Amino acid sequence: MSTLPATADLYDTHGESLRVLAPIFRDFGGLQTFAGPVVTLKVFEDNSLVRAALEEPGQGRVLVVDGGGSLRCALVGDNLAALGHKNGWAGIVVYGCIRDAAPIGTIAIGVKAIATNPRKSVKKGEGERDVTLRFAEVVVSPGDYLYADIDGVVLADKQLH
Repeated sequence: MSTLPATADLYDTHGESLRVLAPIFRDFGGLQTFAGPVVTLKVFEDNSLVRAALEEPGQGRVLVVDGGGSLRCALVGDNLAALGHKNGWAGIVVYGCIRDAAPIGTIAIGVKAIATNPRKSVKKGEGERDVTLRFAEVVVSPGDYLYADIDGVVLADKQLH
């Protein structure tokens, strides 16, 4: 696999054609640099759809989860991160919390979230998939191409070469 371009270099080259997520995310995964086409989920304090998505072949995609910014429970833990890695997902970006931060840091998958919380989410199967999301001062659409590294997260309408 080729080395991924740095988000700062992508911005220098592509400028305002990129969408830059507000710098509210922390790195938790074993990979700090990851990229791939976006799959979107909109959920609130329910991670059922997160598990369902990560059970599928990831094919190098990035799961972007709009958890409404809730700090009351975690939407991803070490079991789901491991499942995502096993199934070939490049990364997970959570506008919300994760848990099991220490073990997630040993798994070779990118995981960004705004915070941690030891509380589990509910499991009612509620939420939406493949919808346009709005958080962190950007619009995220299914099929966008996401690039993430220690400097942040940028989105492009298509893969950049």
